[in-house]
Amino acid sequence: MSEEKYIHEQHAVHHILYHIIFCPKRRRKVLVGPVHDRLKQIIEQVAIEHNWAIVELAIQPDYVHLFIQSNPYTMPTDIARLLKGRSSHMLREEFAHLMRMPSLWTRSTFYSTAGHVSADLIQKYIEKQSTT
Repeated sequence: MSEEKYIHEQHAVHHILYHIIFCPKRRRKVLVGPVHDRLKQIIEQVAIEHNWAIVELAIQPDYVHLFIQSNPYTMPTDIARLLKGRSSHMLREEFAHLMRMPSLWTRSTFYSTAGHVSADLIQKYIEKQSTT
């Protein structure tokens, strides 16, 4: 996303970008193989349902980096809550080995806006993380 894309709505114009990071409980490396692929599908599905645009998504074995364009009506905490809640429920239902964990995600989440760092820098950082 090299150029900024403002969203024009009936009574608002906005360009809201969040960098969100969350991890499995105890940083367990469980986001691999089919779990990784299914988590990606779930995140994309939730984003579509809420009209959010995923700018960059990097799922590592023990954390998720998400760079997402939202709207002024959605709090960043709601984005993480909706993503973590849906994915925890569905992944634990579909993959029995995840049921052995007391919960899939930690309660902690990192949030940042693109206001302090350019959107390009965050996007490049996430791209670099997904290649390591």
